[in-house]
Amino acid sequence: MSSEAYSEGVTVARDYYDSAEADAFYGSIWGGEDIHVGLYDGTDDIRAASRRTVERMAQKAAPLAGKRVIDLGSGYGGAARVLAGEHGAHVTCLNLSRVENERNRRLTAEAGLSGKIEVIDGSFDAMPFAEGSFDLAWSQDAILHAPDRLAVLDEVARVLRPEGTFVFTDPMQADGLADTAALQPIYDRIHLPDLASIGFYREALTARGFAEVETEVLTQQLATHYRRVREDLLARQEDIGIPAEFAERMAAGLEHWVEGGQAGRLSWAIMVFRKQAA
Repeated sequence: MSSEAYSEGVTVARDYYDSAEADAFYGSIWGGEDIHVGLYDGTDDIRAASRRTVERMAQKAAPLAGKRVIDLGSGYGGAARVLAGEHGAHVTCLNLSRVENERNRRLTAEAGLSGKIEVIDGSFDAMPFAEGSFDLAWSQDAILHAPDRLAVLDEVARVLRPEGTFVFTDPMQADGLADTAALQPIYDRIHLPDLASIGFYREALTARGFAEVETEVLTQQLATHYRRVREDLLARQEDIGIPAEFAERMAAGLEHWVEGGQAGRLSWAIMVFRKQAA
């Protein structure tokens, strides 16, 4: 990808998440402190499901007490506050949205966790950290927005210490998908030519010295989550002041994710890898 296309991709993502409409949507509809895919257990509460994902991932990354964690694409910092407040980790949040970061800092201060959580404005494909700075890299549904996903994985490999763990989720396209035309509306929405896949991450991380620990495939949760978010948006848009044009456009985009998940064209998983010692 050219440097101009790369810069445009980062700028598009930053401008979108910094917009008032997106902030109202994610802060009020998607999950409040947690803006990622949730785990549903028969109930339809988006916030409870989103927090359940954090808890499941934290279990897979345990023990966390005293660990240095980098949260890539940290959003409003909900996961960071769980990792620091409930598990005793020291968390660095790296996120390109200044609006989200400001709310993260405020919520973190209100929780009394400013001494254990640092929030940095920046992109995770060019991290301002020294080699081997962290014990754990954590990311929830953020890497799909990176114009150069391999650069992100290069950076993860660089900033993790040997034996460090990388636990992440990402909305992905299914492996071996012969016809990707049906996913074009999703590609257009994220302003990128494709999505990653489980196979992509396995191959790329193995090439960077990681060993796969676990991959828990939970694709139906993706379809359920996008369906619930869409329903809640349409039901509450007037109450929270989201413009009708934004809501209609967002609802149409969410429906593509629901259809893709139900049709088996998309996948979603919690993936855990460990950086091998040199």
